Amino acid sequence: MSGHYLQSLLGDRENIILDTRHHWFVLASSILLEVVLILIIFSATLAISIYLNTVNSPAELIVPVIGFILLLIPITTGTRDVLNWTNHQFIITNHRVMQISGIFNKSVIDSSLDKVNDIKMDQSAFGRMFGYGDIEILTASELGVNLFKKIDNPVKFKSALINAKEYLEHAPSPETTPPPDNKADIPAMISKLADLRTQGVLTEDEFQQKKSELLSKL
Repeated sequence: MSGHYLQSLLGDRENIILDTRHHWFVLASSILLEVVLILIIFSATLAISIYLNTVNSPAELIVPVIGFILLLIPITTGTRDVLNWTNHQFIITNHRVMQISGIFNKSVIDSSLDKVNDIKMDQSAFGRMFGYGDIEILTASELGVNLFKKIDNPVKFKSALINAKEYLEHAPSPETTPPPDNKADIPAMISKLADLRTQGVLTEDEFQQKKSELLSKL
């Protein structure tokens, strides 16, 4: 479901470069208590049921029911935590960087790449060992600062963001790409268009159209 929602937010010529989430440590820490409670409740229910069975107590049938009801509480909260983690995404496209959160009620914060001024990364020694860290994006927009805490592989995220911003600033627009001066320039121009397609600036259809136009001039 989160994938369909993300696709609905994209523009006509907008492509996803990187899609990541919080590090799995964040999920593990949020569901640790629920996992412990599930084990405790299950073990206690099983032990009490075995004991009552040995003494032929009439409460033997009631204990499993109570245990099942108690188990529903940590299972429900744990499922909620998993869904929150799954639906909290950090996305880089060829036009902007986005943060999407929420299971049913969605919150979307995005910043255009051309308004990104600085990118700060904080990684502790522990974070470097296990591959997580914080990314702070300073922008010229009203939001000012966009903070992504404990994301997975922050080095890759920062590199992808820097590259996307550089491509946006220096790659020529497909509408303003000048025609080649002579036929010898056509293969080089096709190669440049292929690079733009790889970077996500051009779609496959746009690339094929421009390529056909250039080849017709040979």
